[in-house]
Amino acid sequence: MKILLTGESGQIGNELALSLRGKAEIISLSRARMNLADLDQVRDAIRAARPDLIINPAAYTAVVKAESEPELATRINGEAPGIIAEEAQRLGAPLVHYSTDYVFDGTKDTPYDEDDKTHPINVYGQSKCAGEEAIARNCEAYWILRTSWVYSVGGGNFLKTVIRLAQEQEKFTIVGDQFGAPTWSKTISDVTVRLVLNGGAEISRDRVRDTSGIYHLTAAGETSWHGYASFIVDQLQALNVPVKVGGSAVITPVPSSTYPVPPHRPKSSRLSGAKLTSAFGVTMPSWQTDVAACLKDIVREYGLAEGRKLA
Repeated sequence: MKILLTGESGQIGNELALSLRGKAEIISLSRARMNLADLDQVRDAIRAARPDLIINPAAYTAVVKAESEPELATRINGEAPGIIAEEAQRLGAPLVHYSTDYVFDGTKDTPYDEDDKTHPINVYGQSKCAGEEAIARNCEAYWILRTSWVYSVGGGNFLKTVIRLAQEQEKFTIVGDQFGAPTWSKTISDVTVRLVLNGGAEISRDRVRDTSGIYHLTAAGETSWHGYASFIVDQLQALNVPVKVGGSAVITPVPSSTYPVPPHRPKSSRLSGAKLTSAFGVTMPSWQTDVAACLKDIVREYGLAEGRKLA
């Protein structure tokens, strides 16, 4: 199988490149060779590669900056996936694409399922929602995998921000009234590979068509940003990482209204994983299990137990 993988430098793309190594022929295109902001280049790159499967984790992910760059965010997250879907359809190649919990407005009292109506409340969410709709219009065989609060050993993310805060400050505040599920990019990658390779066999277009649609792929359970930060600090102390903060008890929860400037974020972006389990037998690990495992990797890779600090 020849797989075209975008966004290898990103949190999910990097893990996918590692997980797929030795399992398929991987064509990984850098931004210089396939810039999603250049729609003609996107089309030409896919036609030159002629893949059997396209996996697209590449995206415009700067949620705050998107408010001032709506045209660019929409081109990359909304229009480019439509072009990718058109080319996938032309080649008869299934498409795996990643989306976000931010396609919802966060007003639902229970976790969102895949059939709930989307209603994004910021530019980033609107652009990702446009991408979902473009794929559905232009491609018959696709999986859109919605995930949330993604973190990894590399790259920038909330988990690493909290580590830096813990190393530099005696106490700090974190939003306590927004809820979701932190999800490790490694788990996203591992589950994706399990789905697309189907136990080692090459994926068939018929199988993707039979299960084509949107699936929620997030860690099990839920927490607030404050609960997430508190767990991180407790784990750092359990791993004997020197920190300045005086423990999770001095991390103060504050309402999101403390930060009234755009972008608006959903109060609850909890996603139900029932459909993923029903369709594929996938049971996701708890967010606590994965965060603890990722933290161990970060502590080892960056030498945090020896007193080193994240850059």
